[in-house]
Amino acid sequence: MSRNFKLRHLTLAVGIALGSQPVLAAEEGEAVADENIEQIVVVGTRSAPRSVADSPVPVDVVSGDELSKSGASDLLDALQSAVPSFNVRAQPISDAATLIRPVNLRGLSSDSTLILVNGKRRHRASVIAFQGGGVNDGAQGPDISVIPSVALKQVEVLRDGASAQYGSDAIAGVMNFILRDDRDGGSISVKYGEFSEGDGETTVVDGNIGLPFTDNGFANFSFQLKNVDPTSRSVQRPDAANLIDQGNTDVNDPAQIWGNPEVEDDITIFGNIGLDLEDDKEAYLFGNYSERDVTGGFYYRNPHNRGNVFSIDGGQTLLVGDVAQSEGAARSCAVVNIPKNPDGSDGNVLTSPEYLAMLADPNCFSMNSIMPGGYTPQFGGNITDTSITGGVRGDINAGLMKEWSFDLSASVGRNESEFFLKNTLNPSLGLSTPTNFQTGKYIQLEKTFNLDLVRGFDIGLAEDLNFAFGAEWREESFEIVSGEESSWKAGPYADQGFNIGSHGFKGFGPESQGRNERRNWAFYADVETYFTEGWMVGAAVRYEDFNTFGDTTDYKVTTQFEITDNLSIRASHSTGFRAPTVGQENVVNTQTSLVEGELIQSFLAPPTDPLSAFYGGKVLQPEESTSYAAGIVYQNGDFFLTVDAYSIEVTDRLAQSSQIDVLEEDWDDLRDLGVKNPELISAVTYFNNDFDTTTEGVDVVANYSMGLLGGDTKFSLAYNFNDTTVDKFNPETTSEGKVERLEDGIPDHQATFTVSQSWDAFGAFLRFNYFGEYYAVHADDTSDGWSETADSTFTLDGEVSWYATDSLTFTVGGNNLLDEEAQELQKGPDGAYSIVGGKYYESGPFDYNGAFYYGKVTYKF
Repeated sequence: MSRNFKLRHLTLAVGIALGSQPVLAAEEGEAVADENIEQIVVVGTRSAPRSVADSPVPVDVVSGDELSKSGASDLLDALQSAVPSFNVRAQPISDAATLIRPVNLRGLSSDSTLILVNGKRRHRASVIAFQGGGVNDGAQGPDISVIPSVALKQVEVLRDGASAQYGSDAIAGVMNFILRDDRDGGSISVKYGEFSEGDGETTVVDGNIGLPFTDNGFANFSFQLKNVDPTSRSVQRPDAANLIDQGNTDVNDPAQIWGNPEVEDDITIFGNIGLDLEDDKEAYLFGNYSERDVTGGFYYRNPHNRGNVFSIDGGQTLLVGDVAQSEGAARSCAVVNIPKNPDGSDGNVLTSPEYLAMLADPNCFSMNSIMPGGYTPQFGGNITDTSITGGVRGDINAGLMKEWSFDLSASVGRNESEFFLKNTLNPSLGLSTPTNFQTGKYIQLEKTFNLDLVRGFDIGLAEDLNFAFGAEWREESFEIVSGEESSWKAGPYADQGFNIGSHGFKGFGPESQGRNERRNWAFYADVETYFTEGWMVGAAVRYEDFNTFGDTTDYKVTTQFEITDNLSIRASHSTGFRAPTVGQENVVNTQTSLVEGELIQSFLAPPTDPLSAFYGGKVLQPEESTSYAAGIVYQNGDFFLTVDAYSIEVTDRLAQSSQIDVLEEDWDDLRDLGVKNPELISAVTYFNNDFDTTTEGVDVVANYSMGLLGGDTKFSLAYNFNDTTVDKFNPETTSEGKVERLEDGIPDHQATFTVSQSWDAFGAFLRFNYFGEYYAVHADDTSDGWSETADSTFTLDGEVSWYATDSLTFTVGGNNLLDEEAQELQKGPDGAYSIVGGKYYESGPFDYNGAFYYGKVTYKF
């Protein structure tokens, strides 16, 4: 079987392109978990698998066992501690980004990194990060968090542009998640942890089992079940505190929560099956089913001044509904003034004579009758993710293509987000409004077919010239399913100024629902050879045609030259592109944002919608990139070092525009264009190609192993310098604050230094994390007092394991062991501290919740 299993990984290299690493599957009885075995990669080449040191492009390899050595509640946080150029942050009040967190590689958006599983393209998530922390605003990348570490043999992170091999999205790099393929054995573990504040309780149960699939194959299955309680790092808002002081007993303390969302019944199942078909061929099949419920918080709605709910004049008077007026009669309800104290603060309208008189009149009402203390909506969703990939690969042993290897595969992936909103109102329905709403769904569906062929030719050089070519067909669709009627309906009181739809996240109406799709073909070819024993050269070209915006051709060249047995240099140059997603072209959404300390409700429309087009929206075009990289590789015994510098220029970058005010003088023109109720839209945003950037940086990776303290010791250093400059932008649709977030929202300098120690019965590690200065922003508001340059900081992670038997392991550990605080918000009259309930900037590079401690029990069989 060894030849066929090796063939499986060689032809896997055909299906992925310059930039990842394979692991050779072990024959039955062989060991696979020896850290001293040379790491082998397939990503980064379509030739035979090679070692990390021989790769012409930088690749990080992180084993599944290493990823499991973390208190992280999902794979995203575990990867951040292992790959310094990889970033992810908490999303406390960020609309859909709370449900599926976006990530960054080398400071670019999450959909600029291509995600593969077993070398095959992974489908996108249905969620679009409307408030993605600047860099990720509007990004739509895959949901990596559904992949449990227990299912992984290793993760390969190619830190180089690779669109010429993989197509769209591989501007920043490629991440390839290789699933376990053991045919025997397994494990089960239980982990429990919580933050030092006593909240965020996390319980994770996971397991893996390998089974024989006839005498010539394997069937490997993994599962994970997770539940995570919410956290709160909040203080009481001043306006809510004043309402309580004035006698309003219906206001919560705190009125608004800043913290991680609640994750319930997060179940994921992965399967990976391979079967030797003999005649140098094998079949493979892998896929997943994942589902979870996520609930997060929104902003507090003040019962005196929330626009189009409680007031329409900034809190001078209550918004009072008149039943008779809604039926065509004259208005008869009297004005209800908000009482004011001598210092200018609000009194308690609930006890004012005008309010009590209004309540006594059956013809009149206000939303205070339902929500007397105001309200804080809870936004969440049910996320369901499924995929299946199958194919055949091997050698062609007869006919015209004899001596060629092939890989023929098909994939289907689907991600569905069903949104809900609790504890809110559709004010236009009056007192008959529900308080809980199903607001609709987003569904992302992708189908992919691949044919890849590879062969070596002897042309008299040091090694055979490897030639590969192939084709890909892909269909991508994005569907919006309307919510329940009460979530979008314009009720009888809309004409009196009451907000239409579920407040905070309006349901998708019949005019928004529908399915949009796009298809594309791609053809590629690449060659690779050694001109001499120590000089490798490779080149690739890819042509891709989309039925919506046209075609594109990209190329890549790579080389590596061995100066001595220990030292080599490498370089690459490539062009790339990222096509706008079907979701970005067609999505509709209503969101609440904080702008200069004030909550506004903005409408996200397709760029060609009449509302967007009126304010400058145009048909989206693909991003285009040009990348350069050069580096050195040094290996001497147990010491290994790589240093790689890079430059990535991206033109026509895709992102969500800043909020554009919908002006009163434009209302009539907008109505003429068919825009309904423009007076209820504070601002509009849309996707556009409005800025160019240059990202430059350096990655340093160093490892050294030695015997120490009677055991084995390994030192690991990973450092990333990353600097982004916005070269050009449109000030009408991209604000100065957004530019600053793009340039400085992620630390320029990040590093990890890990010391791991193992003995026969114990193992331990300490990890020091360094985060440089960054531009901190609270609630996506970049105005004065709400943003500043945050200080650099260190955090410390650690873990100790006791191998009680060959099968049973007990582990305790912690992330941010010293409880390093996140950057605190500015205090004072102009500061953001407590204004909307916040205590810390939530945009930082590490978890603002503080220290997290955990224990874990693992049983292997």
